[in-house]
Amino acid sequence: MFAGSNPEISFPTSSATVSSVDCRPSRYESQKRRDWNTFSQYLRNHRPPLALPRCSGAHVLEFLRYLDQFGKTKVHTPECPFFGQPCPPAPCPCPLRQAWGSLDALVGRLRAAFEENGGPPEANPFGARAVRLYLREVRDSQAKARGIAYEKKKRKRPPPLPLPPPPPPPQPRHPHAVAHVGFADPQLGGDDVVMVAMDPHGGGFIPLML
Repeated sequence: MFAGSNPEISFPTSSATVSSVDCRPSRYESQKRRDWNTFSQYLRNHRPPLALPRCSGAHVLEFLRYLDQFGKTKVHTPECPFFGQPCPPAPCPCPLRQAWGSLDALVGRLRAAFEENGGPPEANPFGARAVRLYLREVRDSQAKARGIAYEKKKRKRPPPLPLPPPPPPPQPRHPHAVAHVGFADPQLGGDDVVMVAMDPHGGGFIPLML
């Protein structure tokens, strides 16, 4: 089997240095490259050696279980008195395993690296159903053993857009037709009524033609 350094966090790095800081890959890209080199070396040291096109989800599960020997997370067994306790008060002989979060992130990086190295997306072994079920089983079992609830992060929704202001009230068609008042004009005599409108500018009355 493949013997290397701890593949959970630190992978072997090249001694070559990059002269320009701007040309250096991101931390994610560097980790993805180290993960892919480790997996490729695992395939070469497989008995018998395994070519990448023949790699399946079963081989990915074999690789993930192999990584448990380099784990740093204490996973209590059901027989352990500290089973289900997030902060055990004393040491125990329970085994160390790869944490679920580390495995989940590792599979995501290797899934992307597989396609970047020429693998077809429809044949990506890191996206196989068996791998997804295994990660779910590891998450649930470690949550019970360690007394930790793994909750999926919720995406923050953008704030709702403000409502548009209400339309202004309709304006009267006649600029002076604010109010109509009818009263008797003594100069016209009798009960003749004159219709006038209040002038909003001058404050007086404007006679209307009937």
